[in-house]
Amino acid sequence: QVELVESGGGLVQPGGSLRLSCTASESIFRLGVMYWYRQVAGKERELVATVWRDGTTAYSDSVKGRFTVSRDNSKNTIWLQMNTLKTEDTAVYYCNAAGEGWGQGTQVTVSS
Repeated sequence: QVELVESGGGLVQPGGSLRLSCTASESIFRLGVMYWYRQVAGKERELVATVWRDGTTAYSDSVKGRFTVSRDNSKNTIWLQMNTLKTEDTAVYYCNAAGEGWGQGTQVTVSS
């Protein structure tokens, strides 16, 4: 099974920015579509961004216009650039590919 390792989370003030990274142990080109999810304790995991093999992207309404997902197939890495962060963006963020397991995630806390 592919290992997915997220990083880049932290504590940031409202209005700030963070850039999350996710590196896979195998080819993300082979994996195909990649996703960023987030989860708040006690709630279901929420899909926030999708990036297809060719770089086409899609976003949930809650992050559209503020978050940007990208990928570099040669580096087996995807990123999530998060701007104009809000307190409601606080969550553990995970990357994923269809049929693969979950990594440990990276905590994002937006607070003043």
